[in-house]
Amino acid sequence: MSTTTPTAPAEPERKAPVAKRTKVRPGDRIFSGAARGAGISLLAIMAAIAIFLVVKATDALSKNQGSFLTDQGWDPNAAKPAFGVVTLVFGTVVSATIAMVIAVPVAVGVALFITHYAPRRIAQTLGYIVDLLAAVPSVVYGLWGYIFLAPKLLGLHSWLSDYLGWIPLFDKEQAGVTARTLFTVGIVLSIMILPIIAAVTREVFLQVPRAHEEAALALGATRWEMIRVAVLPYGKPGIISASMLGLGRAVGETIAVAMVLSPSFVVSVHILDPGNNTIAANIANQFGESNDIGRGALIASGLVLFVMTLLVNGAARVVINRRKAFSGANS
Repeated sequence: MSTTTPTAPAEPERKAPVAKRTKVRPGDRIFSGAARGAGISLLAIMAAIAIFLVVKATDALSKNQGSFLTDQGWDPNAAKPAFGVVTLVFGTVVSATIAMVIAVPVAVGVALFITHYAPRRIAQTLGYIVDLLAAVPSVVYGLWGYIFLAPKLLGLHSWLSDYLGWIPLFDKEQAGVTARTLFTVGIVLSIMILPIIAAVTREVFLQVPRAHEEAALALGATRWEMIRVAVLPYGKPGIISASMLGLGRAVGETIAVAMVLSPSFVVSVHILDPGNNTIAANIANQFGESNDIGRGALIASGLVLFVMTLLVNGAARVVINRRKAFSGANS
């Protein structure tokens, strides 16, 4: 006698759950549109600035009798205009480099002292002072550099020339009695950009996860070793960003440089001698006395400064993106 086992009834097919559409709130929609509009507006403004510079500079460049990129002279108001930007670019780059070499290490040291070494009350006071220094107008720095700092630096100029004169940068060829040089300009710019770099770097160091610092200390690291292995790697992208903000002000600074520097249109690698010039200072000094061709030439030099700024910030963005993977910022 055969027996048949009863079969279990087939289970009904389960339908895949349908994802419910989340309702977008009006506030979120408005905020998203405003953020998108702000980004598009920024790109449009930058494009408008670039178009304006190119259009206004085209006429002067077409009438230039010299080479705009290689000539050292600057005489766009003559019957036969001839002008070049190489002296201005050289002075801008050298003065900004001097400022960055001086300001960045000091600013990082100030930020580390405020965040990891100073007592709370002293740290708060120093933080307020740094923030206030960032708000000092450029003309105040220019007056201070011209009236007070430049005469005080004559001795430093002589010392550098006597002991480091074998380096072309510090070889002083002109035995003048003025310190209105690119070296002095670099020092003034470093003091101007130091508060910006220090303030941003301080905020970056305050964002370091407390667990990273405590883990390093628990493993027996000293305070400096903890800073070296936990704080600085985490804060490198922020330090670079802060440095780029300071560099932007150093490159585009006008009034302070125009007041301190004794300008000329000859490229000289001797930064202890009066001479050289910067793009921003030349625009401030020449704009009021220029004719249409002269103003177009100044706008063309401003276009060069605009391109330099874009290239520097683009390079900084590439460096920051590469550093993020190794900084621990995403952990």
